[in-house]
Amino acid sequence: MYKVTIGLEVHVELNTKSKMFSPSVNSYDKNINTNISVIDFAFPGTLPTVNKAAVNKAISLAVALNTEISSYLMFDRKNYYYPDLPKGFQITQMTKPLGKNGYLEILDENGSKKVFIHQIHIEEDSASLDHKDNYSVINYNRVGVPLVEIVTEPCIESVDEAINFLETLRNVIRYLNISDADQTKGQIRCDVNVSLRKEDSDELGVRAEVKNVNSFQSVREAINYEIERQTECLNNGIEIKRETRRYSPDTGKTYSMREKADAVDYKYYVEPNIPKIDIEPSLVENIKSNMITLPVERMKKYINEYGLSYREAKNLIREKEISDLFNKTIDLGSNPKEASNWITMKLTEYLNKNALEFNEISITAEMLNELITLINNKTISNEQAKKVFEVMIGESKMPNVIIKELGMEQVTNEEEIRKFVNEILDDNIDAVNTYKSGKINIVGFLMGQVLKASGGKINPGLANKILNIEIQKR
Repeated sequence: MYKVTIGLEVHVELNTKSKMFSPSVNSYDKNINTNISVIDFAFPGTLPTVNKAAVNKAISLAVALNTEISSYLMFDRKNYYYPDLPKGFQITQMTKPLGKNGYLEILDENGSKKVFIHQIHIEEDSASLDHKDNYSVINYNRVGVPLVEIVTEPCIESVDEAINFLETLRNVIRYLNISDADQTKGQIRCDVNVSLRKEDSDELGVRAEVKNVNSFQSVREAINYEIERQTECLNNGIEIKRETRRYSPDTGKTYSMREKADAVDYKYYVEPNIPKIDIEPSLVENIKSNMITLPVERMKKYINEYGLSYREAKNLIREKEISDLFNKTIDLGSNPKEASNWITMKLTEYLNKNALEFNEISITAEMLNELITLINNKTISNEQAKKVFEVMIGESKMPNVIIKELGMEQVTNEEEIRKFVNEILDDNIDAVNTYKSGKINIVGFLMGQVLKASGGKINPGLANKILNIEIQKR
């Protein structure tokens, strides 16, 4: 048997207005080859200028990943020829990465684990290639887009851990608002390194790198295929090559592209057109002091303090706006379990049914807290609350307003309820006689008639109590 070791290199496009080293627009634009300039192509006489907003966003992520932040920025040139790289080189960080020796904590149902971060560095993106049957087309809009690369240590031990790490990292990135991290737009991509070793060995096996995997599902499939492929090689005495491979979503398999290149092959040297830039300690401290509470810390609080399940907590933190709604609803006094149920079940059901995203609806913590309070005060029933909830989201009105408009105020006056009950008993003599004969389950039928007669307005618990008293008198 073999143990798998996985390392990930995650590339994330930053959501700045302009590109990393030029004033070209940074936009996911379907008008191909329009967001480009002579600087992106390194025309003679042009010079790169560092995007300050991109650096600040990268530092925010480096802080969130608990890395040691460099005291200065230094860039290098990575030299290679490929059609998606019009300069013939990429400006990146090799000698002095922005951050190193960090970690990201991940949670699952069994506890937590730290995935160690080797480094995080800033670079520019390449063009995007669209491969056809016998030719390729290039869109240079992506050239020069600000990119951060997060490189983990080879410490991930299963495909589930790898996906958990990627999902957690994506949530952190979105919480920090440094990228939309949309897989469909290539804003988060991943190189996957996989190796196998014998269970009793501490020496890592020969790794294969799968380049540019564009979705988490594809990451899962690529890792599973590599485990299967490498296991078969080891079992049959076939040498595993240190190579770069590509993943095909059509087949679910990886294919050899080339032998793995070493750093020396790229002829790195310090970028001559960008001087060393000091990173002021006050800037880093300001980012640290203003750091929001991140997804994993929120999950821990939801589980340990509020008694929610792992799955409930995970659903609540999947979007920052949803987590914020939950937090504010609790702050207003709602029970955490009740607030969680409405958000993770009823709200999710509403969004799915209407094919909506959370940012397309209007709901506030004040609305949700008032709705929960009205249920607990027995002003409305749970069934009525579902109707109020849909109207509340659709029309952005407070629950009390909706209740009055729909005439939903629940009847709690005992004499009024007793009147409904006795009218139903008078109209259903056969059912009363059935009850007297010992078939007490008929009460359920009678209760349904009472609720129907009242239009669902009366308090069900109080009505059931009065019904049982009144039928005994017959």
